[in-house]
Amino acid sequence: MDALIAVLPGDGIGPEVTAEGVRALRAVAERWGHRFEFVEAPIGGCAIDGTGSPLPIETLALSRRAHAVLLGAVGGPRWDDPGAKVRPEQGLLGLRRALGLFANLRPVAVRAALAGAAPLRPELLEGVDLLVVRELTGGIYFGEKTREALPEGGERATDLCAYDTAEVERVVRVAAAFARARRGRLTSVDKANVLETSRLWRSVATRVVAAEFPDVRLEHMLVDACAMHLLRRPAEFDVIVTENMFGDILTDEASMLAGSLGVLPSASLGAPADDGRSRPGLYEPIHGSAPDIAGQGVANPLGTILSAAMLLRHSLHLEAEAVALESAVDRALEQGLRTRDLAAPGQDWVSTGEMGRAVAESVPGPA
Repeated sequence: MDALIAVLPGDGIGPEVTAEGVRALRAVAERWGHRFEFVEAPIGGCAIDGTGSPLPIETLALSRRAHAVLLGAVGGPRWDDPGAKVRPEQGLLGLRRALGLFANLRPVAVRAALAGAAPLRPELLEGVDLLVVRELTGGIYFGEKTREALPEGGERATDLCAYDTAEVERVVRVAAAFARARRGRLTSVDKANVLETSRLWRSVATRVVAAEFPDVRLEHMLVDACAMHLLRRPAEFDVIVTENMFGDILTDEASMLAGSLGVLPSASLGAPADDGRSRPGLYEPIHGSAPDIAGQGVANPLGTILSAAMLLRHSLHLEAEAVALESAVDRALEQGLRTRDLAAPGQDWVSTGEMGRAVAESVPGPA
């Protein structure tokens, strides 16, 4: 097949890891007879420096016409002024909203070769294979924000957390559909004991699953309890669905089950457009821009490469090719290759490029 893939490297280690994601996709295209066109565009801090906007019009236009978007990371200390009106993160949030991407898929699986890299006891990691579906365009990240001086001194700040019925319904449907195709268990995570948005979330999730997915077993769990059980009994989770901020925090915690934040991929998906055409999905590792290691060749590219596998699966509908790329990652790890974040004390490690090259060379063709 022919496909246009927008590549948005962004800031920090973003250009380094996206280069390895592109290398892996080129290897897949070569061995499986596809033609992928890659077009780069700026986003985040580098886009602010170049154009004054964290999401230039040209970048958004490219993303809209592409079959999929592969993104690195945004942000860094150069743009960290909390009082700035223009910030790199606005580019990423704006892109998600403009493309209508409301469901963020974050799979967490323990790869056999990395079981020893996790800080938990090995017996707790046996059988861990969960999927977090995070609502992506609502909640406190997108709510109205205020900051004002108080007459008696000091300041007062507010961040509005808001959800409506339709926002909850659509992401719960996505999560329940994945649960139905997996092990049939869905955990809805909220804070319904104190938050009104969570009470709405819980009632909507209960209704949608009961009416539309009677074969899926729904469990409700408070977010603090979920944080505990992700470490106490992680293998018991199948699919977790939750709101924006809770999902952001829980998946950073869950990354430790897999050994490192650097190996976790993500996909951001939306409903079909009004004309029935598929929207381009957005694929990115869950880690940040890590400016402290940028340019040193020590970043882990596996989260980006596995995001590229999700791109093949969810946007290009190339399941066999996605499995082939994932198997190439496993093969490189089984050969003992480790980036610095995965290496044990005293263990040799490889650079970003060396790991990416090893994965690309290991991609199998059709059987």
